[in-house]
Amino acid sequence: MKRFSNTYIFIFSSIMVILVAAILSSAAMLLQPIQKRNIEVEKKKNILASINIESDASTAEELYDEYIKESFVVDLSGGMIDELVAFDVDMKKEIRKPHEERAFPVYVGELEDGNRKYIVPVEGKGLWGPIYGYVSFSDDMTSIFGTNFDHDGETPGLGAEINTDWFQEQFIGKKIFNETGHFISIEVVRGKADPESLNEVDAISGGTITSKGLEAMLMDCLSGYENYLKNHKSKKDE
Repeated sequence: MKRFSNTYIFIFSSIMVILVAAILSSAAMLLQPIQKRNIEVEKKKNILASINIESDASTAEELYDEYIKESFVVDLSGGMIDELVAFDVDMKKEIRKPHEERAFPVYVGELEDGNRKYIVPVEGKGLWGPIYGYVSFSDDMTSIFGTNFDHDGETPGLGAEINTDWFQEQFIGKKIFNETGHFISIEVVRGKADPESLNEVDAISGGTITSKGLEAMLMDCLSGYENYLKNHKSKKDE
C-alpha cells in the first residue's frame, strides 16, 4: 500500500479545506438574493394575513402593493421617524432596546370597502423560542381587526396552536383600551375567558407558558404604539 508523507497529507488536506470553503462561500453568496426575497415575500404574506387577505408566494407581492397603501415608523411618543423604512426595521433587535429607544413600524392597509386598517408587528418569547406576528386595528384605533401569529419551535398541539384559526379569531373585535381609555392590552386567560369581556381571550389548553408569553408580547409591543394610536384617534375624531 502506497504511503504518503505527512507533508503531502497536510498540503492535500489544506487544499481540500480551502476548496470546500470556497464552494460553500460561493453558494451562500449566490443564494443570498433568493433567500432575501423569500424572507420579504413571507413577511408580506403575514402582513396581509393580519387583514384577512390570503396570498401565496406567487401573489404576495402584487397583493401587498394593492392593499398596503403606506408604511412608516413612529417613536414612543407617536411621532414620525422619517429616516427609517418600516419594512427594514428588525423587531428582533428592537425588542432588546428600552421602549424609549425603539422604532415602531406601522403599515396601513385599505380594503375594498375603503376602510383603513393599521398593522403593527409584535415579537416575543414562547416556551421554546421566539413567537411573533402582526396585529391589525380597525379605524377606531382600539379594536383588533385581525391577527397573524407564528412561532419557531413551540410544541405541536400545545403552544404551536397560536398559529391556528380558532386561537387567532378570538382576538377579532377585542380592544386594547378599557372604557376610560387606559391601555390594558389583551389578557390570555387560563381556563375560560369572560365571554362579555372585550379584553380577554382563552389560553391554549396545555400551552399556558406559550399563552402567557403571547400575552406578555402583546403588552410589551402594543404599549409602544399607545401614543400613536391615541394621537391618531384624536385627529380622526376632530
